[in-house]
Amino acid sequence: MAGLLRGMARTAVIAGTATAVSNNVSRRQAQRFAEKDQQAYAQQAQTIPQQANQSQGYQEDVNVDEQLAQLTKLGQLRDQGILTQQEFDAKKRQILGL
Repeated sequence: MAGLLRGMARTAVIAGTATAVSNNVSRRQAQRFAEKDQQAYAQQAQTIPQQANQSQGYQEDVNVDEQLAQLTKLGQLRDQGILTQQEFDAKKRQILGL
């Protein structure tokens, strides 16, 4: 009977040690993954404003191109006598947001 208890106790100690080691390994891996996630998040946080600025610059360029096209068309309509100078000036202010 004593041998059986000693064997059970020994198994329990080995199982407990294995569980503790396994938990430590899992904890370390989770910590490494969390650090990598934080680094990736920090990189994304830096990249997103740059991309937003670039796309905003593109949008501003498109708006300027559209405004120039509209003003050119208005100038042609004025030159053809379809628009008066006052109508041209009013529409120009509207396009330019003045």
